[in-house]
Amino acid sequence: MNTLASSTAAPSETSPRDRDRSAIRAWLYTVALVIFALIVVGGATRLTESGLSITEWKPIHGVVPPLSVAEWQEEFDLYRQIPQYQQINRGMSLDEFKTIYWWEWAHRFLARGVGIVFAVPLAFFWLTGRIETFLKPRLLGILALGALQGGIGWWMVASGLSVRTDVSQYRLAMHLTLACVIVAAIIWVARGLARPRFEAPPTRGSFGVAGLILFLTFVQIYLGGLVAGLNAGLTFNTWPLMDGAWIPGGLLTMQPTWRNIFENVMTVQFVHRVGAYTLFAVVAVHAVASLVLAPGTRHAKVAVVLFFLVLAQASIGIVTLLLAVPIGWGLAHQAGGVVVLAMAVVHLRSLKGEYPERAYLAQ
Repeated sequence: MNTLASSTAAPSETSPRDRDRSAIRAWLYTVALVIFALIVVGGATRLTESGLSITEWKPIHGVVPPLSVAEWQEEFDLYRQIPQYQQINRGMSLDEFKTIYWWEWAHRFLARGVGIVFAVPLAFFWLTGRIETFLKPRLLGILALGALQGGIGWWMVASGLSVRTDVSQYRLAMHLTLACVIVAAIIWVARGLARPRFEAPPTRGSFGVAGLILFLTFVQIYLGGLVAGLNAGLTFNTWPLMDGAWIPGGLLTMQPTWRNIFENVMTVQFVHRVGAYTLFAVVAVHAVASLVLAPGTRHAKVAVVLFFLVLAQASIGIVTLLLAVPIGWGLAHQAGGVVVLAMAVVHLRSLKGEYPERAYLAQ
């Protein structure tokens, strides 16, 4: 890795390539911030049970919200036909419907905005020759993931329009996780375009442990999606004991057994707790090891920052559980998960250094 990083002389900081990389990096971080906002609004949509208020998928026409009393009534009449209204919200007034409608509309509006914020600058950078050859498939891959995410979003909503009174927890967890995969991919590419002072991994295992932390973070995000989809945070609101025990009974009551991990409210929350303990332990050991083996290095400093972020996220999660998921704490917990993910990506990507010069010299 060191040989690769030093195989050619570093280009001038004022070179056209550096300016292009800096502009592309700023654009990518902007997209990541917009997706972060989208994820938070998506969390609010879930916590307010607003996700089924718009019952049709209108990618273009749906940008414009209802503008007249008649249009509002039309949207409300469509909502009144689905099980959520008939079984849970029967008798809801039009004004109450507008509240949940605006949450879902804002979520969809931001989703469309992400597409524009990504696609338009991508076309500009591409057509003006500012994108290096090796970078093009990476950016197209992110664009494809965004298109896939839009389809999964509607697939998720559709699961709650006919039989269920809410969306499938499987689809919700997939929708949330893919959004985080996109954020991670964007940060990974952007970080590779930066030119930080390169430090080799302190040990052969450093890269593997950093990768494990990133993997565990994704697992926790997926499990959090299952918790949200099942409203599991509204149950067993004690800590550290759960239902009066460290390992509660009733974890494996469903058949086949694998269903408990995805459908049993108690099991889903318990597995999410265990996942949090596991991530915390790995990050803590990694931070201590980094301080011992590589004191004063950027690697050690980031490992410590990551530990405190995970500690803060765990604390927010505990408070959220004890308070039975008030919307403010619930959104803070979801946002904190994305922040931890972003730092885990930065930590792992920094061990690889910037994209090698041979990638653009070979053009």
